[in-house]
Amino acid sequence: MKEKEKKISKPLRLYGQEQNHVTYAMAKMNMIIHDMEGDIMIGDTLRNPKLLKGSKLKTFDLVVANPMWNQDGYDEEFYEADTFSRFENGYPPASSADWGWVQLMFASLNDDGKAAIVLDTGAVARGSGNQGSNREKDIRQKFVDKDWIEAVLLLPKNLFYNTNSEGIVLILDKNKPKERKGKIILINASSEFEKGKPKNFIPDVKIKKIAKAFHDWKNIDKFTKIITNEDAAKNDYDLSPSRYVSNGKEEEYKDVEEILVELAEIEEEKTKTDKELNSIMKKIGYKGFLE
Repeated sequence: MKEKEKKISKPLRLYGQEQNHVTYAMAKMNMIIHDMEGDIMIGDTLRNPKLLKGSKLKTFDLVVANPMWNQDGYDEEFYEADTFSRFENGYPPASSADWGWVQLMFASLNDDGKAAIVLDTGAVARGSGNQGSNREKDIRQKFVDKDWIEAVLLLPKNLFYNTNSEGIVLILDKNKPKERKGKIILINASSEFEKGKPKNFIPDVKIKKIAKAFHDWKNIDKFTKIITNEDAAKNDYDLSPSRYVSNGKEEEYKDVEEILVELAEIEEEKTKTDKELNSIMKKIGYKGFLE
């Protein structure tokens, strides 16, 4: 921001919430070092959001987040009990809160706000191509149909310290520019890295290449692909950049963790359906089959 806006005369203002007390303390120190004003709160952002304006969520121009991927521990009862209108587009499965985090970030945007959220690649693909309903796909469908998704950026492998898996950056925009309405740009940046020890990294020149591709908003062979929301629907709302943009690498199989999350969701839905059927059987005079 300081590089782009040379005339800034006052400190930038930053708001945030972090559950880990060590990371929280680091954020507070960094704000002092970089002469930034703002508020950093501590606590579970999903269970107890603290950036509020009265009884509602405070909203922002820009939101960035890197939540824990495929986080469990948030069940349907949790989402139903929410008092901040964050999950109006559906409840994620208990096996993965990814789309709970996405909806929280979206609810934290003002009318012209934008968000960039780092997620597991499965967040933009799980459930697509499968028969029947899938909670994550159903929420993803609503975000596409309502034209809130502006871009999906596929990152290289082995960037993060807690996993070797690829990640994606999901970019949301509540008010897309006219020329981008009804469209999504998919960027396959999985090859844009240099090897490092112990982790790979994206050098500045490649960061600028990725950013330019996003801002230029055009198709680039083996790098970017602009699709319409109708294209996404035809592909069952699978927004994996690698599905639309080949960079010459062989097609890879699904990540094991992604498969496990899908299996956990199927089991959760089965248990829920069994309970509902059991209740119906009892009401019409039959002994519940779960007993």
